Amino acid sequence: MSSPDDDYVTELALKAGRGDKAALTQFIAATQDDVWRLLAHLAGAEHADDLTQETYLRVLGALPRFKARSSARTWLLSLARRAWIDSVRHDMARPRKSAAEYDDVAAQEPSPDDPNAWSDVIDARMLLDALRPERREALVLTQVLGYTYEEAAAIAGVRVGTIRSRVARARRDLIHASPGSDGQSH
Repeated sequence: MSSPDDDYVTELALKAGRGDKAALTQFIAATQDDVWRLLAHLAGAEHADDLTQETYLRVLGALPRFKARSSARTWLLSLARRAWIDSVRHDMARPRKSAAEYDDVAAQEPSPDDPNAWSDVIDARMLLDALRPERREALVLTQVLGYTYEEAAAIAGVRVGTIRSRVARARRDLIHASPGSDGQSH
């Protein structure tokens, strides 16, 4: 499903691929927030800036070969996803964050408006981080960023049924892992 905005972004990408520097600037401006949001959800906000930069470095090399077989936004988010996967592969030798690191963030001064806000954010982040990467990706693409299952499948490079399955499993995992859950669905 293509929107006018997707058509505009795709046209900018095609022009940028032919060397139009103004189109490149507009393309980056029109897509940078989407790329950063996806990467912040997949890798964490602390890594999103670096991964966004890495994504656009890849884009610069790949734009001349972009043929608009899919929307430029879908293509771009696929490149962002690959940058994230490459960073995960690179970091596999390093241990995951410990609970103590999350406790340090949670111990920061809570908001006077909502003293439970930090705890809720940390709990949600820990639950997302605990998901298998492909399930987290499917959940973030469809439930957080609002892409359709078809768009998410194109971004992830898998079939629509695979995305549906991953989202269902991610939801089940979150229900079973959430504090106070008795592990049974209602």
